[in-house]
Amino acid sequence: MPSLVALTRSHRPLIWFSAAMAVLALVSAVGIAVDDRVLVGVPIWTKPFKFSVSFVAYGLTLAWMLSLLPRGRRVGWWAGTVLTLTGTVEMVLITLQVIRGTQSHFNNATPFDNAVFQLMGATVLVLWLSALVIAVLLLRARILDRALAWAVRLSSLIALAGTAVGYLMVRPTPEQLARPDSPILGAHSVGTPDGGPSMPLTGWAETGGDLRIAHFFGMHALQLLPLLLFALTALATRFTRLADERVRLRLTLTASAVYTAVFALLTWQALRGQALLSPDGTTLAAAGTILLLGGASTALSLRATTAAPSPEPTPASAPTETFSA
Repeated sequence: MPSLVALTRSHRPLIWFSAAMAVLALVSAVGIAVDDRVLVGVPIWTKPFKFSVSFVAYGLTLAWMLSLLPRGRRVGWWAGTVLTLTGTVEMVLITLQVIRGTQSHFNNATPFDNAVFQLMGATVLVLWLSALVIAVLLLRARILDRALAWAVRLSSLIALAGTAVGYLMVRPTPEQLARPDSPILGAHSVGTPDGGPSMPLTGWAETGGDLRIAHFFGMHALQLLPLLLFALTALATRFTRLADERVRLRLTLTASAVYTAVFALLTWQALRGQALLSPDGTTLAAAGTILLLGGASTALSLRATTAAPSPEPTPASAPTETFSA
């Protein structure tokens, strides 16, 4: 794990952005406690709280990943800086709409609200393209530890896919299309209206699909897969098999494959209008298949990888023996 000093020097705009998001998370938490306004079925400060906490993790992780680049650091610095600026604009707009007491996402109620949402869409697109540039740099980077290299590369690609799920949310629902004057165009939920019964803490829909689940799960591969590798590396002092870089690499690739499969399953489940905690037989069968294949691949990955020992020299005077299998 990088030291705090090394992290703060890796990409200062992203570090300052993460610090600002931490402050906003605290402000939003206070808002949840003292502001009794409710929007779309949840306390009005819930959205900036969740977004700011997510951006803290996102900004710190990207700053660390940029520090791993042996080449292309200037391009990476500019990509990280553009990402910082677009993320800041998005959070300013989200907070502005909270102060105004209205939705930031999917809001077409007034020309101003529509302009805010369109600007948010543009900033998210630029943010995604900046993250894509960083992902390409990481794919091209020669990082000495191969397991770490692939954890960083694959997690950044999965995170890009997770971010892209957000664009599935801007599609108008059938009910909205039936109303040409609908003030809201787009939804997080599928098969159930936004603002209905929801899970505690997360606010995800309980009675239908919710694309935010796959969106959240995919984006945070950026943190979870490298953390898994760090955990494996830490355990290597107790389990000698994990000291083999090739074993850690195989486990990293297995974890990435399982993570991608679960992300795809969550997206598919949401698009079918199915609540996370109410899976049907098809979803359970798919989940079981992922579990079985992931378990088998993990068992194979844990096999010790040892080099064949070189034969000991036989003294010229010693008789040789032939062994049969």
